[in-house]
Amino acid sequence: MNFTRYAIYYTPAPGPLADFGAAWLGWDADAGRSVPHPQVPDLPAPVEEITATPRKYGLHATIKPPFRAAPDTSPDEIEAALAGFCAGRGPVVLDGLDLAQLGRFLALRPRGSETALNAMAAEAVRGLDAFRAPLTDPEIARRRAAGLSPAQDALLLRYGYPFVMEEFRFHITLTGKLPKAQARQTAKALAPHLAPLLPAPFTIDGLSLMGEDEAGRFHVISRHAFTG
Repeated sequence: MNFTRYAIYYTPAPGPLADFGAAWLGWDADAGRSVPHPQVPDLPAPVEEITATPRKYGLHATIKPPFRAAPDTSPDEIEAALAGFCAGRGPVVLDGLDLAQLGRFLALRPRGSETALNAMAAEAVRGLDAFRAPLTDPEIARRRAAGLSPAQDALLLRYGYPFVMEEFRFHITLTGKLPKAQARQTAKALAPHLAPLLPAPFTIDGLSLMGEDEAGRFHVISRHAFTG
């Protein structure tokens, strides 16, 4: 399969959380296929509407955001570099995962100190940046149209994305932007389904290389364990 962009994500290992998350979003990035949504009563809108924005990415937390490959860079080179990065470090262990409302969307957020997690993410962004093609002027303009702080704008120009390094906040996205009351109602409906699936402690034991297909859906190309 040919991919238009690549990304480095944390994706939950196969298991109950990954299965439920794939069904909730309606896209299984591991299998590369659409899956039926689960029955979740008392949602304020149809689940396919609530999850429309994050669906194409699959269940994930962004570490290095989607990027076009630099000229003369092959997917095998990106994969080898990620494998080397992951082989050099050990797992990141946090206290757990919680369902959280972040402004107008819902996500899973880690409990406990995020110092090691943030350092790992920053090293991944920095260490793999040579494989990223520079942003085009229209891409920069689209990002700036959302309104960026001076610090975020500097990160956009340096790393191709404004929410990395000191602006990074680990989260596993579950919904698109919703009216705040709908976000609260969705969280209330979703919480009983997620509660038995959330790990404590929560271990980030590797990263996944992702590829975006021509339809805009992301696929897991390969997983790489932290074995250092």
